[in-house]
Amino acid sequence: MVRRREEALPGQKSERRLTSIEGGRGVEEQEAEQGRLWHVVLSVAGAPTPLPELRTALEKLAHDHSFFLTARYAADHAEVRYWEEARDLHDAAAIALRLWGEHKASAKLPAWEIVGLEVVDRPTYHKRVAEGFGGPLPQLGGVHPY
Repeated sequence: MVRRREEALPGQKSERRLTSIEGGRGVEEQEAEQGRLWHVVLSVAGAPTPLPELRTALEKLAHDHSFFLTARYAADHAEVRYWEEARDLHDAAAIALRLWGEHKASAKLPAWEIVGLEVVDRPTYHKRVAEGFGGPLPQLGGVHPY
């Protein structure tokens, strides 16, 4: 990190700011671009699907999607929990709402609809866990039946 004084444009005053070696962006700009972690719970439901096929599809989704935590499933519904990296809540929710549809063909997911979505930032998630609410599932990690 290099501290340098930016030259003022006509009619503006000069301000000091931290800039990186790459591109001269400020620290705040870099952090915003890197994003934050959001805990996502995506609930989907639809016509009954044979359990072995559904499990295989959810395992493929887990393999394809980074930050995947846990999936629980039954013949006609499922819940997927994972971490998403995004700039803000709007971006995290938009990504989550596309997840099922974007992986439907590659993971052979059933043609179910999204029936629920929860997105919370990392501090909120950890606060809930510390308070005993919304804690980790009994079978954390992997794909499990309800």
